[in-house]
Amino acid sequence: MSLNRNEKAAVVSDVAAQAAKAQTLALAEYRGLTVEALNKLRVTARAQGVYLHVLKNTLARRAVAGTSFEAASDAMVGPLIYGFSEDAVAAAKVIADFAKTNDKLVIKGGAYGGKALDVEGVKALASVPSKEVLLSQIAGLLLSPVQRTAAVLAALAQQKGGGEQAEAPAAA
Repeated sequence: MSLNRNEKAAVVSDVAAQAAKAQTLALAEYRGLTVEALNKLRVTARAQGVYLHVLKNTLARRAVAGTSFEAASDAMVGPLIYGFSEDAVAAAKVIADFAKTNDKLVIKGGAYGGKALDVEGVKALASVPSKEVLLSQIAGLLLSPVQRTAAVLAALAQQKGGGEQAEAPAAA
């Protein structure tokens, strides 16, 4: 089913609006995926805040023209599903995680920070922990010296307190 000119313009403007908000673009070939598997991927993507859309490549190229995602234009070949996310790793993570469990979804590339990503680049981006995990790791690192200092001070207080109690019965 072909889109008329107005419908194509609406698709391009919708995708361009998503691209303007996004930090990351991940591309994957979906050839051979069942409708059920594709719907499962869409549900997962929606839960992670990823805009996932099957697009004609010419419309996708028009939508990303002049954006930082234009760098990925060379990878826009074949039947692709496009994932845009405001979170720097969400789109790559959703597609890479789904590709691990379904060999029909093949990662083709992406873009982040104005640079094109190859397959390994998308996988590397997907392996970066989420913002919440990174923040909790930083908080743990900052808390660690404080906890160690408190433990040392508690041990010193215990020794000093234990030493006085040990001397007191001996003197009595």
